[in-house]
Amino acid sequence: MSLMHDIDFTLNGVRRRATVRVDMSALDMLRETIGLTGTKYGCGEGECGACTIQVDGVSLNSCLMFAVDCHGRQVVTIEGLGADEASTRASALRDAFVEHGAVQCGFCTPGMMMQASHLLDRHPHADAESIKRGIEGNLCRCTGYKKIVDAIVAVGEGIAP
Repeated sequence: MSLMHDIDFTLNGVRRRATVRVDMSALDMLRETIGLTGTKYGCGEGECGACTIQVDGVSLNSCLMFAVDCHGRQVVTIEGLGADEASTRASALRDAFVEHGAVQCGFCTPGMMMQASHLLDRHPHADAESIKRGIEGNLCRCTGYKKIVDAIVAVGEGIAP
């Protein structure tokens, strides 16, 4: 049995091939093998959301997913957010996070934006309570969440800069 495996998948809209260890996480593949460092390592246990990516349109913690499970799938990271038809919303999210002061140290921001994008894909006009529930798996130690929620609400209401 080989400890390495070749996988083919679409990453941020581009077909990719990677050779990965069978026990490697998707997070480690993205950061170490491919060199995309926007997705952050936080807890390694699926508790903080810093490593949030989207796989086949579903928001997932990449630290809990094996890289080999990316085979044949569509993977979007923070670097690819906005590279498709949702690019206007991704730009609005980025601008709203800045405008509302939702970025402090910035460590949680990639995962938070990935989760916010996923949430707004499913509920474009989510209210503050729905947004709080929608991002509860993403931790931020700096802002207290109000500014983050305000930024996401602004995008959903279409009033983001």
